[in-house]
Amino acid sequence: MSLSLRSILGTEALAAFEATGPVAQGLPAAAYTSEAFFALENERLFPDSWVFAGLAHELARTGDAVPVTVAGRPVLLVRDAEGRVRAFHNVCRHRCLRLVDEPGNLGSKIRCPYHSWTYGLDGALLLAPYFGGRELRAAPAGFDRERYGLVPVRSATWHDWIFVNLSGTAPPLEDFVAPLVKRLDGFDLVELRHLVTIDLGEVAANWKLLIENFIEPYHVQFVHPTTTEQPLADHYTIVDPGCLGCAVDVSRDAKREDTLSADSRYLTLFPNFVLGLYLPDQVGVHLNIPMAPGRTRQRRAIYRLGPGPVSAEDTERLVRLWRDVHREDRDICERLQTGRASDAAGGGVLSPVWEDSVRSFQELVVERLK
Repeated sequence: MSLSLRSILGTEALAAFEATGPVAQGLPAAAYTSEAFFALENERLFPDSWVFAGLAHELARTGDAVPVTVAGRPVLLVRDAEGRVRAFHNVCRHRCLRLVDEPGNLGSKIRCPYHSWTYGLDGALLLAPYFGGRELRAAPAGFDRERYGLVPVRSATWHDWIFVNLSGTAPPLEDFVAPLVKRLDGFDLVELRHLVTIDLGEVAANWKLLIENFIEPYHVQFVHPTTTEQPLADHYTIVDPGCLGCAVDVSRDAKREDTLSADSRYLTLFPNFVLGLYLPDQVGVHLNIPMAPGRTRQRRAIYRLGPGPVSAEDTERLVRLWRDVHREDRDICERLQTGRASDAAGGGVLSPVWEDSVRSFQELVVERLK
């Protein structure tokens, strides 16, 4: 039986977070450092949610497969013979071996390397060799092959983004994404073209810190003074049911190509979908994969919105810019993580003007875990 939220955070710390007042306290430090809290998230928060898990363009051909981790569980994304992206628990039904370790093309079958149990791209068990004796297709009496196919995971694809829902209880995906769509200012993502994906490696910070940093504008002019030209006064926060973030309507023209100075929307869907719209024609999506209380794998996919060529030089410029921005954010988030090891670390306090989106995000976390 898992521990309760109150027993992990402490009665006083949870009460301080829930207290009302002119300035709210943030989540207690244990929410970012505790193995028990992370286990509770993997038990109660992620399985019941639509979790952003992969990029559809990386499964372009029949048989393409990408192993991912969702709520601490191994999951396999695969493109089937009909062109559909499917998700399965990435485990053989024989001895529970993790079937696929690396992205690649599996051909027409998924084969377990241990005893060669073989599945179709639809998950059906095709062959359990010698399972019942010395003949290749020998089966024990009463063995029903249809019962031992791969266990499917509910999945859906929106544009280039693959979502999975382990419990199968989340609302329809179109309902889930609708609040974000309303904030796209009428831009149609159908014309999205993938340019490049930046692998940002492992960040030594809790996944929540990466989300919180993205949805508040308070830090921008202090953390990114050389990579962005987006004054705090031009920003505002977004606290909609189902969509949290911030935005900026820049009051002056862009001056330098190596900085970000454009009207922008920084939008999230709980728990881990992160989308940046940079007008008029750029979209960036973060894939944040929680690995441990203090470790998150991060990638950024960059897209062009609309027709027209993009030169290799322009793409490389974007890569350099976003690597610089992410490096600045990474350093801050890692320092936020190490700060929570201090005996003086509580939950901090949140600006009611610039960090109300963070507060709403943290309230969602607590609500899901109660």
